[in-house]
Amino acid sequence: QVQLVESGGGLAQAGGSLRLSCAASGRTFSDYAMGWFRQAPGKGREFVAGISRGGDSTDYAESAKGRFTISRDNAKNTMYLQMNSLKPEDTGVYYCAAAGGRSRYSVPRASALYESWGQGTQVTVSS
Repeated sequence: QVQLVESGGGLAQAGGSLRLSCAASGRTFSDYAMGWFRQAPGKGREFVAGISRGGDSTDYAESAKGRFTISRDNAKNTMYLQMNSLKPEDTGVYYCAAAGGRSRYSVPRASALYESWGQGTQVTVSS
């Protein structure tokens, strides 16, 4: 499995921005579709955004569309999530995840399809 480490979380004000990073190691990064998930206090883990192996395809949860941008740099084994116009409801622990064995343009939404997970990074948005 690929090992994943998130960074970039923290405290932001509503309307502000944060950029999350996910560094991968241990396997060929470009073999994996990647995703960002978040878990708010007392809630389940939900899909936020995903990107295909080569970055050709992306998918966003409705709540993230128009505000968040997912990207990856396969040469640097790193994925990013640029979060703009943050809202208090964006608060939660953000996890990056890797899904192997996917077709070139596949971007899974179901967490069960992701085999590797990072430890998470806390994002707190104040009103």
